[in-house]
Amino acid sequence: MKFTTSAMALIVAASAATADDMITIEFAYPYSHLFDVTYEAMMPGFKEAHPNIDVKFRATYESYEDGTNTILRESVSGNLPDVTMQGLNRQQILVEKGIAQSLEPFIAKEADFEKDGYHDAMLSLSTFGDNVHGLPFSVSLPVGYYNMDVLNAAGIDKMPTTWDEVIAACETMNANGVDNPVFWGWNITGNWFMQALMWSQDKAIVENGKVTLDSPEALVALEQMQEIFTKCEMQNLEWKAALSSFSAGEIGMMFWSTSALGAVERSQGDFVLKTGPFPGLGDTPKGLPAGGNAAMLTSTSEDPAVQEAAWTFLKYITSGDGAAEVAKTTGYMPPNKAANEIILADFYDQNPNKQTAVDQLPLLRDWLAYPGDNGLAITQVIYDSIERIVTGDATDMKELQEEMVEEVNDLLPNS
Repeated sequence: MKFTTSAMALIVAASAATADDMITIEFAYPYSHLFDVTYEAMMPGFKEAHPNIDVKFRATYESYEDGTNTILRESVSGNLPDVTMQGLNRQQILVEKGIAQSLEPFIAKEADFEKDGYHDAMLSLSTFGDNVHGLPFSVSLPVGYYNMDVLNAAGIDKMPTTWDEVIAACETMNANGVDNPVFWGWNITGNWFMQALMWSQDKAIVENGKVTLDSPEALVALEQMQEIFTKCEMQNLEWKAALSSFSAGEIGMMFWSTSALGAVERSQGDFVLKTGPFPGLGDTPKGLPAGGNAAMLTSTSEDPAVQEAAWTFLKYITSGDGAAEVAKTTGYMPPNKAANEIILADFYDQNPNKQTAVDQLPLLRDWLAYPGDNGLAITQVIYDSIERIVTGDATDMKELQEEMVEEVNDLLPNS
């Protein structure tokens, strides 16, 4: 992770001043291209408040899946970090395997914990049984990104609100010489967009321990993806390449997480960028999955001072001040009430592109994990199946659905 010279100077000075009492903890997080700038902004304040805690940053995880796989391996080798950031849909397996510790003993020692901004609605995202195992760090929802210069040049003066309108806009852009009018984020982590199309129909992808890929709603989702990919002539881009291509002004519309907004704005070419709500299947989505991640305590240290230092860091980065930096440097929404209501009181008025996801908060639904130890393998089955649609290898969606159901059922517990 790269820090500015001033930030590094502050950290070095604070560290040197209290070297004899220094406690070192280790921390790992995903998506360096999104979050490096966030932690760079946070760390000077943390070091000033806690000069005796030295935070060692481990190599970043490539994705949420990589983060979970890494933690599972490190739990076997005995090399866990003290604090880890994990996708909201990947927390459960770490709780079930006893890797993520309950935060209840630490919370119990805090005075007025909810008054610090941690209200029940957000804590519920990381509550399993009756115990909080993580503090939500960032929350995202899918949105549309629009290059208004490209759209306007093709005679399109308003953002689409349905997928039919998206396809019509694609066809108009294609007719006006736009080679790649759209990127639709099928390859985003955790089958998030598949779940978005399911929740748009008010259908969960997991119900009563079963994956609902055999449902009519799942078939509608597959057929909708096929229409977008084929009628928009969408190129099969790796997701980082797609983000770069959109930022360079080469793609007219991009559907992705609001999380990337900060990164897009920092690398944006000379064009007018607007965000809009995630389109619906004929009308407004009935729900959308909450993306994002949570801070979890995975320290194996038996030293109470290390445990307390890890909690102090975890609490700080999810606090009002820490969560505000998430909003300022990314497109994520802070799950901390103090950040939204006090620190960021005027922020969204001044940043309307970041307001889009906030407006969709009433649609927020769970980003669901697949049951059992094979949850990551199920994720890969669905990913591979969607890629077959993108490449044109799969053309019969009913047949593809049946193949997916068979493969996934083989991976479910007690099947």
